Amino acid sequence: MKIAFTTLGCKLNYAETSTYERGFMAAGWEVVPWTAQADVYLINTCAVTETAEKKSRNLIRRAHKTAPEARIVVTGCYAQLRKEQLLSIDGVWKVFGATEKNQILTSVAEGIASETVGCADPSQRFASGPSLLWSRGWLQVSEATPSATPENIVSNTQDQALSTQKSDFLQGVFGAYSSGERTRSFLKVQDGCDNFCAYCTVPFARGRSRNIPICEVVKMAQSIAAEGVKEVVLTGVNTGDYGRTTGESFLDLLKALNEVEGIERYRISSIEPNLITPEIVDWIASGTKFQRHFHIPLQSGSDTLLKRVGRRYDTALFASRIDYIRQAMNRPGEPQVFFGIDVIVGLPGETEELFLETYDFLKNSIRPAFIHVFPYSRRPGTRAAEWKDQVKDSLKTGRVAKLEALCEELHQEFVQANKGLKETVLWESSVKNGIMGGYTGNYIRVERPYDPARVNQLEEIEL
Repeated sequence: MKIAFTTLGCKLNYAETSTYERGFMAAGWEVVPWTAQADVYLINTCAVTETAEKKSRNLIRRAHKTAPEARIVVTGCYAQLRKEQLLSIDGVWKVFGATEKNQILTSVAEGIASETVGCADPSQRFASGPSLLWSRGWLQVSEATPSATPENIVSNTQDQALSTQKSDFLQGVFGAYSSGERTRSFLKVQDGCDNFCAYCTVPFARGRSRNIPICEVVKMAQSIAAEGVKEVVLTGVNTGDYGRTTGESFLDLLKALNEVEGIERYRISSIEPNLITPEIVDWIASGTKFQRHFHIPLQSGSDTLLKRVGRRYDTALFASRIDYIRQAMNRPGEPQVFFGIDVIVGLPGETEELFLETYDFLKNSIRPAFIHVFPYSRRPGTRAAEWKDQVKDSLKTGRVAKLEALCEELHQEFVQANKGLKETVLWESSVKNGIMGGYTGNYIRVERPYDPARVNQLEEIEL
């Protein structure tokens, strides 16, 4: 059987899709490009904006047009929030929400087997397909035989001690990591969120905050290292909230991962400002594999809006965390810390005056290296969607443009401030017009003429 995958949205989705791919490949399926003819198309969707949902629907219709007889499988956040809507689209065969991700491989394989051989007995359908095993939430695949039973399948896994009932997933978390890229992997360590900010659907789409135990995260990191990958990016919905379901701490996780042989660099994809503790900063600054690179959501530089939408910090706390990191890590003659900041423009009630508070806070107080700018998207089911003081799209567009211009100014300033300093770059495998590229530890993009011997190698350069 041939299966094709495509992904919308966050790094978390990409890690999960890659895990699905490995599962189907281990079960004997052939993974083909999205544009090719396939028996099954799996779409991992996003619902963070109305545009993301529209893209998801367009991808479904495109796949159905490409192969009208193919089965289309949909998962991801959109699948959790709008299951019935998706099932009404021509070509959609199965939809898996947040608590059903552990069922994808088994359900698809059983469904194909029943349609192919007409079996009515579920136990016999396993003879034609794989069995999906779950080890405290992370994926393992074993080929099943006609005589296979749950007991002897489990006994064939590499780590019997981790085998648990499938129902554990509903209380735990689906572990995942991306593969296929030679230099970098996204490792999922946490899922869900308990914050319930007024504008956000994530707690409804991905559930409450929960995490994978440190021992299992380390095992996945070791698997990544065995593939020759040098850099790992820790991903989660609310990554800094790690430990809520296991009683462990985020700092303990970082320390354990730091000891994994073969992984040379780590990055934290996103962490809430109120969860960046001085202890975490001091440990990273002491000389670890974790890079001078922080991705921190601000969302608004107006305390009025932060309070209204339910963020758990104000601008004073945000600024104090940025200052603490800079004082701990910015040393004379060494590369500076990279800060990427998320900002939403056009939140309900954002007047021109409140927008300028955000603009001034970024320009005069924080001066990050990069600003990720998002126009507010009204999401059904959230509190903010019901507020009457919605901002016109034309105003959002203008404000996005102003922040993007500020981003360009600040990024150039950051690059100039690091010129002449020595940094380490990890060269990537992609090549365009004879040029290869890579990122320094503090996330500056650099390029050089292509040299295959440098691919996936760390090299110290002068910026």
